[in-house]
Amino acid sequence: MAQLSPYLKFNGNCRQALELYKSVAGGQLNLQTIGDSPAAEHFPGAMKDSILHGSLASDDLRIFGSDVAGPELTQGNNVILCLVCKSREEIETVFSKLSQGGKVTTPLKQEFFGTYGDLTDKFGIHWMFQFAGQ
Repeated sequence: MAQLSPYLKFNGNCRQALELYKSVAGGQLNLQTIGDSPAAEHFPGAMKDSILHGSLASDDLRIFGSDVAGPELTQGNNVILCLVCKSREEIETVFSKLSQGGKVTTPLKQEFFGTYGDLTDKFGIHWMFQFAGQ
């Protein structure tokens, strides 16, 4: 089964937050800035040092984070559940089931980092889906 991880959205302070969480929980911290990503051309130049994707991982913990939150970030919509799937079949099946009665924001599609999609289920819970393969 896919691994469930919280995905936290920040308004410019993702690096500081994930560094704090690392100081508390330990683990390996990886941060990718917008400027160092293939997606850099799609963002304003002022965001080049912002975190596109961060991950803090240990044996017992995985937290993702990003400064790419959009203008409507508020407490309550800044936490998303991210399912990191183990196969193309799994991501397609789980995405299909959770989208029933909900609203698909981003249909499953191939990105530079793998397959990605997101939706809000019929209960108002925000979900992201990732699969590293194609």
